[in-house]
Amino acid sequence: MKKTANHSNRHARLIVGKNYPAYFLYGTLILYLVLYLLPGIIGIGYSFTDWSAYSDKVNFLGQGHMFDNYKKAFTDIKYIGYLKNTLIFTFVTTIAKNVLGLVLAIFLSQKIFLQNFHRAVMYIPAVLSALIVGMIFRSILNPADGLLNTYLSVFGIKGPGWLTDPKIAFWSVMAGDIWKGMGYIMTIFIAGIMSISPVYYEAAEIDGAGPWQKFRAITLPMLMPTITVTTVLNIIYGLRVFDTVYALTNGGPGYATEVLYTGIYKEFGYGKYAMGTTLSSIMFLFMVVIGYFLIRIMNRNEVVE
Repeated sequence: MKKTANHSNRHARLIVGKNYPAYFLYGTLILYLVLYLLPGIIGIGYSFTDWSAYSDKVNFLGQGHMFDNYKKAFTDIKYIGYLKNTLIFTFVTTIAKNVLGLVLAIFLSQKIFLQNFHRAVMYIPAVLSALIVGMIFRSILNPADGLLNTYLSVFGIKGPGWLTDPKIAFWSVMAGDIWKGMGYIMTIFIAGIMSISPVYYEAAEIDGAGPWQKFRAITLPMLMPTITVTTVLNIIYGLRVFDTVYALTNGGPGYATEVLYTGIYKEFGYGKYAMGTTLSSIMFLFMVVIGYFLIRIMNRNEVVE
């Protein structure tokens, strides 16, 4: 594994040193520092202050109170709920999108009638904006006159409050996000399946392997690098989710569907800038740690040709 990573690093340095002067990287590095790293560091600095819309002055918290904002973020039940919902959302949607995307990819990689048409239909939700997805699911899941409850009422069934019941609303939001994203994950899996040589399947058929044996012994192992990529993409999106939740429930009912980024948005809206930057800093540091381990996993699965 170390040899693979070292080989990649040497290869990258050779490309830069041989084809382009090293100073070509300086502009990109400066942009990264100014637009990405510096705002994160400044935000961390503001998280140790009492910054708010109700005062013209920004004061650093005194000795012994420096970490008060962070203590509040990890002790206040409201903020703990934000973090808990974000992690649940990330976990559930990552697994669901990967599983459903893989199932669709396997099915739509077979020779079926209008194959490309079916692929396009499944991919369409991925190009819709979160606002459109929110409008679609609101029209379907509205407890009063939504399509789903109206349909259930025909059979004498009283539908639940899909977006108003605290026990169900979060699952409804996750369902909307899964519907929107699984088509995109499907296309990545289709590309991975198409890159697998048919020779492996032909050899397996000669040995008498059935569909399940071929999937378990050939398709799944060969797709592991692709699964790593889709998992990384889903985790990053899940941790950063805002638009889908905001469009469907705006964090309600109560705090039932509130996630970190909707919480940050509202903290800034309430003028609690210090608390907003504290939550942003927690997410920033969390993403750095998650990104570090994800990069290590991806390097471990890297193949040197």
